[in-house]
Amino acid sequence: MNLQLKNDREKAVTIQSLSHDGRGITQVANKTTFVSGALPEEVVTCNITLKRSQYNEADITKIITPSPLRVTPPCQHFGICGGCNLQHMNDDSQIQLKQNTLLEQLKHFGKVIPENILAPLHAMSKGYRRKARLGVKYVIKKNKLLIGFREKSSRYLADIEHCVVLHPAIGERLPQLSQLIASLEIYQAIPQIEIAIGDTDIALVIRHMQPMSANDHEKLIQFAEQYQFQIYLQPNSPAPIEKLWPQNSAHRLTYTLPDQQLEFLFHPLDFTQVNLEMNRLMVNQALFLLQLQPEDYMLDLFCGIGNFTLPIAKYVKQVIGIEGSEEMVMRATDNASHNHIKNAAFYAANLMQPPSDADWMTSRFDKILLDPPRAGAKEILPFIAASGAKKIVYVSCNPATLARDAGELVNLYGYTLKQVGIMNMFPHTAHIEAMAVFEK
Repeated sequence: MNLQLKNDREKAVTIQSLSHDGRGITQVANKTTFVSGALPEEVVTCNITLKRSQYNEADITKIITPSPLRVTPPCQHFGICGGCNLQHMNDDSQIQLKQNTLLEQLKHFGKVIPENILAPLHAMSKGYRRKARLGVKYVIKKNKLLIGFREKSSRYLADIEHCVVLHPAIGERLPQLSQLIASLEIYQAIPQIEIAIGDTDIALVIRHMQPMSANDHEKLIQFAEQYQFQIYLQPNSPAPIEKLWPQNSAHRLTYTLPDQQLEFLFHPLDFTQVNLEMNRLMVNQALFLLQLQPEDYMLDLFCGIGNFTLPIAKYVKQVIGIEGSEEMVMRATDNASHNHIKNAAFYAANLMQPPSDADWMTSRFDKILLDPPRAGAKEILPFIAASGAKKIVYVSCNPATLARDAGELVNLYGYTLKQVGIMNMFPHTAHIEAMAVFEK
């Protein structure tokens, strides 16, 4: 290969494979080198950006021979904005990367191999994101107020005009939102905006570090009326969040699970899935895998506002939902009442330090669903094993902790990993969500 290189840190390489986070892997002077933006089988030039004793990190500078997996990124800001890192790879290959990563981590960390692989769950790959926290920063050198995600590998906000993964109501209106915030008297005291979108309603939660004037309120209201947004203000704690517009309306958004004929009420800052279409597919798959029966007693751990609990309640004798937050337990209880469901009960408990004296801890359950945070469910596994549950459906947002917990369920507690598969909740990113089925 006869290429003219810019300096001794630039190298011409052939990419051999992909890392779990989607970077190309090659060898430079017999040292593993991770090349951001490169794909398998590509010949590229790259610039070494970091040297460690065991590995290098590099950025791609030129593609000599492109990979068959490569596509034109749908967003013009790809490579600058850090919100996505896989837009240069076709959708099928993104899904395959995630499935392979999941299986490798199960084998490596959990020492388990599933009996069957579930078909990947996936929906649309653009405009899917309905929850997001956007940074806000006025940049003096640019004389511009930026709103969006951080730059790749940087603490600075990316200068973007639109976002293809955010719901179009927001992703296509970033310039208008930027102009609005820049027009406020306290524009330099607004660090972030939370986005929450239900089936139809769109809420903006504006964090502000200084009191807001009546004039600023009026500008926000005019913007909300123009674009049919709800506006919430989030001042310094302990001051409560307040709804600015529309006035005299409930502080709730809604989303539906049409197949189960359920409607959920949630506050804009409640945890809900970012991808509504994928959430519906995920709930349907969980119900199918649980094989629910009319006489089943079910337990839903880390139940949140009842996203799985209430659909389960439609098919079983009773379901108990457990969540760490008292507020979320109240929300789940309200959602049960809103949907006229009477065979679901909810309790608050710290599942990272399970209470030994709670009534539900001494009950027997036929099946268990758990949907833990990224830290996994290690602390609650002994209770699960003692509960008598013959089937567990585990919904995971971190394949490493799923693998760890799978290893304990299989190798310590005698369960079999029957099925596992990824759910492409976050297209164009390396984030992996998965669902696993354990049986005894």
